[in-house]
Amino acid sequence: MSDPCRAKRVASSEATNDETGTAGQSNRRQNNRRDDVLAAAARLIARQGYDGTSMRDIAAETGMLPGSLYYHFVSKEELFVAVHAEAVASINRAVDAAIATQSEPWARLEAAVAAHLAALVETTDTVAIVSPNFPDGSAALNARLIAERDAYERKFAGLVEALDLPECVDKGLFRLMLLGATNWTPVWYRPGGRHGPAEIAGAFLDMLRSRCAV
Repeated sequence: MSDPCRAKRVASSEATNDETGTAGQSNRRQNNRRDDVLAAAARLIARQGYDGTSMRDIAAETGMLPGSLYYHFVSKEELFVAVHAEAVASINRAVDAAIATQSEPWARLEAAVAAHLAALVETTDTVAIVSPNFPDGSAALNARLIAERDAYERKFAGLVEALDLPECVDKGLFRLMLLGATNWTPVWYRPGGRHGPAEIAGAFLDMLRSRCAV
């Protein structure tokens, strides 16, 4: 004998599963679309600059209507913040993975520099997005970007702080000099040249170690 209550429960469960599955597929499509927008924005901003790139440009790059872009981001400023955050997060992940394999302080710093440098020279979009040339005319936007970069640089501050350096060495200047040299490398770096990111990082640290190690 059939159980009408059980039949209703089964039907309700199946309907719920169908709705959940449809919602999940929709969320995945939205996330994929958002990723497409971020990638397109990074390419265009890297090529044309923040001020030279419009939301209409980004929409055209992704094959979307301009109005549809605002479904994902309410303004170009918010979109750029998301692009910048993803670029910094990507470098962060690479650095964290690199230093996780090392325990000695100098080796950890060298691994971090190598990972940071590789992220810069292997993806030209990343260099443009995280460059110190902030967009014009937006103090609030620049403050958000600076805060994000400062948070990332604190990782290197901790790595430098762990070094056994002579008291005469200013660790803050040490960090700024090292990051300055590393961030300038993409200007002269040529893929396929004599030195790759790991070799360059090793050379930088060898020179500093020979001058600063106790």
